[in-house]
Amino acid sequence: MPKRVAAFGEVMMRLQVPGHDMLSQASTLKYSFSGTGVNVASALARFGHTGILVTRLPLGPLGDAAAAYLRKLGIEAEFVLRGGNYLGLYFLENGFGARPSRVTYTNRLESSFNTSPEGTYNFEGIAESIDAVHFCGITLAMNDGVRGHMINLAKEVKGRGGKVIFDCNFRPSLWGEKGHSAARPHYEEMLRLADIVFMNEKDAMFTLGMVSTAEGREERLAELIPAVAKQYDITAIAGTHRDIHGDNSHSLRGFLFKEGRFTFSERLTFSVYDRIGAGDAFASGIIHGELEQFEPERTVNFAAVAGMLAHTVAGDTPMASEGDVFRAMESTIGDVER
Repeated sequence: MPKRVAAFGEVMMRLQVPGHDMLSQASTLKYSFSGTGVNVASALARFGHTGILVTRLPLGPLGDAAAAYLRKLGIEAEFVLRGGNYLGLYFLENGFGARPSRVTYTNRLESSFNTSPEGTYNFEGIAESIDAVHFCGITLAMNDGVRGHMINLAKEVKGRGGKVIFDCNFRPSLWGEKGHSAARPHYEEMLRLADIVFMNEKDAMFTLGMVSTAEGREERLAELIPAVAKQYDITAIAGTHRDIHGDNSHSLRGFLFKEGRFTFSERLTFSVYDRIGAGDAFASGIIHGELEQFEPERTVNFAAVAGMLAHTVAGDTPMASEGDVFRAMESTIGDVER
């Protein structure tokens, strides 16, 4: 049965360098609007749910353009507020071969979203009208005001029996010199409230400071993820392992830890057109499966294929419907690398 799912997060303007040029080479940029919350709300709307964004856009033409873009994505805008003057920006340079893609943020902390004062959002009203809420670590990195909004909304939703979803999404460039140590207490606070979490063994080791004696990444995953679930009383933890090949193709394998056991997806290998936002597509697939009460194997394979499809379209925002994902699940059986 379709649910009402809110995502709390910033809307940003994405300025993309054409092709595989570097920013220093380019003379033109293509803009669109994105953000983890935008991606998740839009993807869930395409899966048949009501995707709701909780955010604040600036007054003026830039905010108008962003609002129009959200409507085009099918995102419910009842909790999209207006105020302030600025929109956060980021520049994207597409990598190629040994050169990775690069994202450069600007104007983040002055954005309308990140300067929203106390009392901006009606947390009780939002919590009463939704079944689940999604947060991410990129938002958590912004400032104490934003972190306060996150905690208050999470508590309201949790108190009314809704699901709290948290994607760790640690970005070193956003936390400053202290990095993981600065982030740790805030991550721990969110994890204590979360029902569904997106992370892998690296998050457990570096952000949470957990120690593993295992050598391989899957062995570390098997050791640490159950410990995180137990320590923070988390219902489900999901994530991916990615391999990047010399021919510019990627391999992706998803996992879901639930009810004391791991379930892994097939290992998918595919060409990459645009990588940004693919993690949000995977997360949206897991959320969809959990809300629809799929069996774990179906959920994690659905999410992995949703993530794969997101690599094949331009822009951050996943564009696949539930039917698109199921058709791809059937047609990729012969292409799976076992």
